[in-house]
Amino acid sequence: MDRSPEEGAGAAGMVPPAGGEPGAATRPRRGIPTARNVDHVGVTVPDLEAAIRFFVDVLGCDLLYRSGPFADPEGDGMERGLAVDRRAVLDLALLRCGPNLNVELLRFATPEPAAPPPRNSDPGAAHLAFAVDDLEAAMAYLAGQPGVTLLAGPNTVPFGPSAGLRYVYFTAPWGLTLELVAVPTALPYKRDTDARAYGPAPAWDVVPPDHRE
Repeated sequence: MDRSPEEGAGAAGMVPPAGGEPGAATRPRRGIPTARNVDHVGVTVPDLEAAIRFFVDVLGCDLLYRSGPFADPEGDGMERGLAVDRRAVLDLALLRCGPNLNVELLRFATPEPAAPPPRNSDPGAAHLAFAVDDLEAAMAYLAGQPGVTLLAGPNTVPFGPSAGLRYVYFTAPWGLTLELVAVPTALPYKRDTDARAYGPAPAWDVVPPDHRE
């Protein structure tokens, strides 16, 4: 159920229950105190410049800024603060991808060689998924991009709460796993909850009015 921030915030950390019935008991707010939104998703890459070009030129993201280098050559701040080798040097870039996602690309220069990207079955593996209206057109576009590998598809979820969703995985030139999804309007999960996944957005390049400053 959609609610404004004012409707969702209750006194003393309490919020109305789902449904918002008048006079119903309140429940404690879940999650991180004072949290407002997910700020960004971080992706570590082997070549920052190449990753920026891919996200901007192929995926259509906007580069907001670059920052760095960050290091602590005389101490252990990198190890204590970021859980990396204390000799690591970090450069990063922040990009906006569509109307609802900020992506932070991080490149660490470290003394030891980098490990290969995790497989999808490995703990800690992650991927970004892009919602599209025309899955076949999006696949054809990516098939023509240098270094992009399309996995088998398109595929359709045959049963369960996301039955009817169509998808295909693909990889960036350095092995990052990504996904295209075509989401039908009437997914079965909507029968069982008032909560809704975000989307579809009006368009990729629509920026909410409160984010234009």
